[in-house]
Amino acid sequence: MSAAELFQRALAAAPEGRLHFAAHSHHAWPDAAVEAHIAYAEQAIAQLDGKWGPIFGELWPRLQSRIASRLGLPDPSTLAFSPNTHDFLIRIVSCFEDARTLRVLTTDAEFHSARRQLERWQESGRVELEVIPAEPHASFPERFQAAAANGGHDLVVFSHVFFDSGYVVPDLQAIVDAVPDDDTWVLIDGYHAFNAIPVDLGSIAMRAFYLAGAYKYAMAGEGCCFLHAPPGFGPRPSVTGWFAGYADLESSGGDRLVWFETDGTRFLGSTFDPVAMARLDASLGVLDATGWTPQRIHAHVVALQSRFLAGLPTQGAPLSADLLIPGPEVPERGHFLTFQVGDAPGFHDRLAEAGVMTDHRKGRLRLGFAIYHDEAAVDALLVRCRDLGLLG
Repeated sequence: MSAAELFQRALAAAPEGRLHFAAHSHHAWPDAAVEAHIAYAEQAIAQLDGKWGPIFGELWPRLQSRIASRLGLPDPSTLAFSPNTHDFLIRIVSCFEDARTLRVLTTDAEFHSARRQLERWQESGRVELEVIPAEPHASFPERFQAAAANGGHDLVVFSHVFFDSGYVVPDLQAIVDAVPDDDTWVLIDGYHAFNAIPVDLGSIAMRAFYLAGAYKYAMAGEGCCFLHAPPGFGPRPSVTGWFAGYADLESSGGDRLVWFETDGTRFLGSTFDPVAMARLDASLGVLDATGWTPQRIHAHVVALQSRFLAGLPTQGAPLSADLLIPGPEVPERGHFLTFQVGDAPGFHDRLAEAGVMTDHRKGRLRLGFAIYHDEAAVDALLVRCRDLGLLG
């Protein structure tokens, strides 16, 4: 089955002539996710409070297994769910209960929610940041590993794929292994990696946190993010909600300590809307059923990216191959192409007026490719860029 066949509702609903090349920002839902959304609403109407039984007894463990298989995790129970990744960042840092300033090693290419929160904590004195520049990308692994190896950090935070460039950190284990202190926690943001590039966390599953969500390449919209929490790290978050103690609700409490599970549910918060979980389960399920593994998805997208780059002028045009970030010195990239153009907002607006959806970050134009694209769509994108004078 072709990938486009899985997205008939989304493709049919698109205005005539629209080219959606912002899949890295908001991926279209497959039909199965739409149908799951409707089915969940019907289930909630019919079962009322009884819906929680199937959610925790069937949907929850099935979705854990689907995600764990994609990440090479040995134990699906290490996964917890939340509406957004920011919730998890707050709960992880809350595990450090003493009043001392936490030393955090990170990069200058973290997504806005993490960057903003870390900088605000630095303003308040909660953390002291050591920020390693992402560029030049070719030397990033060595520079970040060297900083990690210096030790003395409470938390090491970095992205698997950088949101502002598509750069893929090539060896997660090398960075994790560079951390000399067992008391240092490692947190990896995998949002631009999950279900886009092949990921195997098996070798670091006992040492590193990993978080991602459904909004982008998992193709299921907002509202369902997940955290892999390595056993033993953060057994009792200070910021906690009643779902983290769901199995202990009937306890009278008394003088004993607040009770936590030992699996990933220790990082849960409070009441959430499970419809996003249902969409994610359906999206990953239909990909499984039709053979669209992360490896196959990645190969499809890389081929489309290569076709687009081959159609660009080598240099000298407003949009040319030499403006690509990172350049050819870095062989691997995520599912969007990033260009350091002269006026990224202006490029974005001109393309939007021509019916091409893109986005821009940090003065860079980003073009996202998806499994519902084919060679004809890429060729159509090149034609519109040429008609706008972007190719010279």
